[in-house]
Amino acid sequence: MFRVFTTLSLCLFVLAGYSQFETVGIIGDATPNGWGESTPMNQDDEDPNLWTIEVDLLDGFAKFRADNSWDVNWGDNTFPVGVGEQDGDDIPVTAGSYLVTFNSESGSYFFDLQGSNIGVIGSATPFGWDREIFMFQDPDDENQYSVTLDLVQGDAKFRADGGWDLNWGGDDFPEGTAVEGGNDIAIPNAGTYVITFNTETLFYSFDEQADFETIGLIGEATPGGWDEDTPLNRDPNNPAVWSAEVELTEGACKFRADNDWAVNWGGDDFPIGDAISGGDDIIVDEAGTYLVFLDTENLVYQFVLIVEYDQMGIIGSGTPGGWVELTDLQRDANDVSVWRGRAELTTGDLLFATDASLQIAWGGSDFPSGTAVPDASLPIPVEEGDYLITFNSTLGSYNFEAVVEYDEMSLVGESGPFGRWPDETTDFDFFLDKDPDDFNLWTGNNIELNDFDATPDGGVKFRANGNWDVNWGDVDFPEGVGVNGGPNIEPVAGTYSVVFNSLSGEYAFGPTVSTREEMLNPAYISLMPNPAVSEVLIDIDFEYFTGALNVAIFDVSGKQVFNQNYDDYSDIRINVSAFTAGTYIVQLRNGQYFTAKQLSVVK
Repeated sequence: MFRVFTTLSLCLFVLAGYSQFETVGIIGDATPNGWGESTPMNQDDEDPNLWTIEVDLLDGFAKFRADNSWDVNWGDNTFPVGVGEQDGDDIPVTAGSYLVTFNSESGSYFFDLQGSNIGVIGSATPFGWDREIFMFQDPDDENQYSVTLDLVQGDAKFRADGGWDLNWGGDDFPEGTAVEGGNDIAIPNAGTYVITFNTETLFYSFDEQADFETIGLIGEATPGGWDEDTPLNRDPNNPAVWSAEVELTEGACKFRADNDWAVNWGGDDFPIGDAISGGDDIIVDEAGTYLVFLDTENLVYQFVLIVEYDQMGIIGSGTPGGWVELTDLQRDANDVSVWRGRAELTTGDLLFATDASLQIAWGGSDFPSGTAVPDASLPIPVEEGDYLITFNSTLGSYNFEAVVEYDEMSLVGESGPFGRWPDETTDFDFFLDKDPDDFNLWTGNNIELNDFDATPDGGVKFRANGNWDVNWGDVDFPEGVGVNGGPNIEPVAGTYSVVFNSLSGEYAFGPTVSTREEMLNPAYISLMPNPAVSEVLIDIDFEYFTGALNVAIFDVSGKQVFNQNYDDYSDIRINVSAFTAGTYIVQLRNGQYFTAKQLSVVK
C-alpha cells in the first residue's frame, strides 16, 4: 500500500508541475494574508514556471498553491531551501524579510533572507560554492548569527557581504574558532545542522540534529552475538541510512539504536523487509558476508549477499570486443564489489558479465548511470564515446563518465606567474604541458606564485582552452581537488612544479623538479580511510613508483609532523591517532617521482 500511495502522489505532482497556472501564491499564518487568502507571486517573463515575491514573513508556516485553490499546492518540512511536493507538509518559516523564489515545474523553493550580511557557503550547502545562505542575526547580540540547514558531506565557510573580500574558515568540526581566510571547514556527514557564528569571538558550531548516535546489528547471527552490537556506518549523504559489511551465520538478529534496547527494530522477512519497532527477530537463513542496510526514516532493511567474482567486464555491440570477447574491468583493491575500467564505446548495447558465456550477467535500461539487474536479456543502450566505467556487482549500480580531451590547460590568477587575471584584451595564461600518454594529465615547472591576498581577488585557478567556460578551483594548497567554477586556490609564495588531472580535478604543487623527478598524477595515490581517526593506509597504483619511498606529513602551518622511509609499498600504514583533528598534506617522493595528497584527521 505504501508503494502504491507514493507512486500515485508522485504522478499527481509531476502532472501538476507541468501544467500552466494562471497564478501561484504563498499562503499560511506566516504570510500577510494568513491561511485565508494567497499572497500572489510574480511570474517571470522568460520562464513561466518561475515565480517570485519580496515579502515580510512572520514565525509560522507557509505553502505554495496554484490558482487560489487547494487542488494544486506544494509543501515540505525544510527551510529556507527545499523541494515542495503535492499536498506536502507546511513549510516552517522564521520571521524576516525575504525574496521568495518558487519553481512550479520542479517544486524547488528558496526563501532568500534580505538584510543580513553574514552567510554560509560551500560544497556542503544547498547552492554549493555558487552562493551563500544568509544567516539570522540575533536581536540581542549583533555579532551572533545562526541558521538551520540541511547539509551534505563537503566543505563550508562563512563570508561577509556576499563576496570573498572577508571570509572565515577553520580546521575543527563540529565547533572551533574561525580564522580570517582560513581553510574550508570539513563537514563529514550529511544531516540537519543548527549553524552558529560570532563575528566578534569568531567561534562557530555545527550542531547536528541527529535522531541516533549509533545504529548496530545484534544477535546470534552476528559476530558479537547477543552481547555486543556490530556497528553500522551512517551514509555521509543521507543521515537516515546506515550500512556495513557483516559476516553472518544462520540465526536471528535485530537492529537497535545507541547500544540499547529502548529503540530496536525486527522484521518478518529476509533478506528485505519492513523494519518493525520492537518486532520479531530477523532470521538469517544463509551464512555469508552481507552488505546490511537500515533506513531509519522509511523503516526498511536489506541484507545483500556479497559474491566475490574472479573476473568482470563489459560485452556487447557497443564494446571493443563486441559480443564475442569480454572487455575486462579491474577490481578495486579495497572493495571486492567495485570494478572500474576505461573503454572506447560505439553506439550499441552492452552487459556487465563475468565471462563471455553470459551465464552471470547484468543489464539495465538507463544510460549513462543506473542500477543493473541480473538479466542478460536487458542490454544497456550506450552512446559512442570514451568512458570511465564503474560497476558495483553487489548493488548493481553503474556509471559511464565521458572523458573530455581539452586542447589547452593553463594556470591563471592574481597570485600566478603574471600577477593578474586574464581580461578581454590579454590572456595572462601560464599554459601547462599535456602528457603524451594521458591527455587528462597536465604538468608545469618553475612556476612563480605569490601569496594569496583576498583583497585584490587573489589566488589562482586552472582553466581549459583559454576561456572561462570550464575552470577548476578549490581553496586548498598545495594539494586539493578542484571543482568546476570553484573558489580560487590560495597559494603560498614560492617556485613550484604543478600536476593537474582534468578528469578528477586533483592538483598538487610541489618543489621544482629536474629530469630525474617528475610530478606524479595524484589519482594514482589513495589514502584510506580519509577522513581518518587512528590509522591511514597509503595505496599506490603506479607501476613505475619503485625504490625507497619517503613519506612526509605536514600540518596546515607547514610544520612537518611525520617523516619515514619505506622499502616495501605493499602495506604502508601510518598511525595518526596522536594527530590533532584537522587537515594535513601527505607528500610522497622516491627520487624519481613526487606527489601529494590531502588527509583529514577527525576525532
